Amino acid sequence: MKLLHASWTLIRIAFFLSAAIPATSQTPSTPVHNIVLVHGAWADGSSWAKVIPILEAKGYHVTAVQNPLTSFAEDVAATKRMIDAQDGPVLLVGHSYGGAIITEAGNDPKVVGLVYVAAFAPDSGESAGSLGKPYGATPGVTELRPIADGFLVLTPKGVREDFGPDLPLQERNLLLATQTPTQGAALGTPVSNAAWHTKPSWFVVAANDRMISPEQERFTAKRMNSRTLTLPTSHVPMLSKPKEVAEFIGYAATGKDLPVSPAQ
Repeated sequence: MKLLHASWTLIRIAFFLSAAIPATSQTPSTPVHNIVLVHGAWADGSSWAKVIPILEAKGYHVTAVQNPLTSFAEDVAATKRMIDAQDGPVLLVGHSYGGAIITEAGNDPKVVGLVYVAAFAPDSGESAGSLGKPYGATPGVTELRPIADGFLVLTPKGVREDFGPDLPLQERNLLLATQTPTQGAALGTPVSNAAWHTKPSWFVVAANDRMISPEQERFTAKRMNSRTLTLPTSHVPMLSKPKEVAEFIGYAATGKDLPVSPAQ
């Protein structure tokens, strides 16, 4: 009986230790060739136009999803189609609302890692919108305007002064001209199963973000135990600091140790 009791105690200790070690502390066991990029709200796949050639020059196969931004379910479905189209393991990268999309779509068995770029990273049962509530309305959120059928757009002021204020004016005007109206309900749809509980994650915090609170970004990065890079940028670090973002994505794809510290 004493031996049985000791064995049971060891089993319970082992279970406790395994539960206490975050799954996100792992890294992909082999380098990843396929990188799928997911844009956020009020944007399109051209959000990644500066990052794509840098990654392709490093030998990666890069695909940018074109989300319809009509509902959370349809955006996740569009992302999963692109995951399915890849010929092997996938590193999934999401910007802004795209972070919520990859948190759901990342449960696909092909996905071996998640990279969040100035993004929402909801837990199961949370939505992009609910995650931001404790931090109050950011300057960019106050520039959202409703249009027909429940869609939202950013005002010209919101695009130029809040979405990408550190970009040249010509680029900000291009963002304004190409912004995609986003269904407001998509931002309020909860994630059913947060993939970052079982997949390793990385996070780019935009220290000067006026769309998502930088404090929120730091909180979610720490909650996920993500490897984290902080850049002094607006909400679009992949456009204002593309080399740094591409390099960070490359580290995630290799699974090697990063020259940055975990979120504090």
